[in-house]
Amino acid sequence: MPALIDGTFNSREVAGLPLASGGVVAGGVLYRSDALAAVTDAGAATIAHSLIGTVVDFRADAEREQAPDRLPEHVDVVRFPMLDGAVRDSGRAERAVPSLAAVYAHLLDTHGADFAAVGRLVARPADPARPAVLVHCTAGKDRTGVAVALVLDAVGTARDAIVTDYLATAANLAGAWADGMRRRIEAAGMPLTPELDELLAGTTRPAIESVFAHVDAGGGAAEYLLRHGLSAPDLDALRSRLTSPGR
Repeated sequence: MPALIDGTFNSREVAGLPLASGGVVAGGVLYRSDALAAVTDAGAATIAHSLIGTVVDFRADAEREQAPDRLPEHVDVVRFPMLDGAVRDSGRAERAVPSLAAVYAHLLDTHGADFAAVGRLVARPADPARPAVLVHCTAGKDRTGVAVALVLDAVGTARDAIVTDYLATAANLAGAWADGMRRRIEAAGMPLTPELDELLAGTTRPAIESVFAHVDAGGGAAEYLLRHGLSAPDLDALRSRLTSPGR
């Protein structure tokens, strides 16, 4: 599927996914993407004419400085820095490359308040005229993938549908995006092992299912977000905004 925003590889609306109890995820509420640094004029126009009023950037400071987003002036940017890229320190010979599941467990253990804040931003948009939220990191895969999975699971999206949305990222990144990242890794003198390649651009069912297992141990995604600062009224508002009876 072509990217929604020209100049990106992995941008799309998160909508139409089936809910476990019937209905679908509502449109015009939640979007996800890789970095927005190379957005073209056409891509910027897409954002400008959309309902997107808030962009959540999960990238660390160094990532943002190297590739600042290109956005219309009216868009409000909220930053929740997580990790220094998915391959932080992984090229050092003395360090083992972490699995995707290990990266996701780290995110869940250390950024619960940030994920809850994302849920609140989606639930209570600052600009009623542009109420949609776009979340992104560098690839739109790991930090973004965990955030989207938590929000979708909290409102009752069918888990197979969440998995399918997550897995779509690998296909979107395959080719030019992934090849460019591989060249950067090799230029830095890192051995491009299969484990590192998966960390760069891969998505696997066990990885995203490890997120479900992690939050299920504490009562589920909704309870995880509530425990980390989302209020019960926020959760109700999130469910109201993100769910639709469908056809």
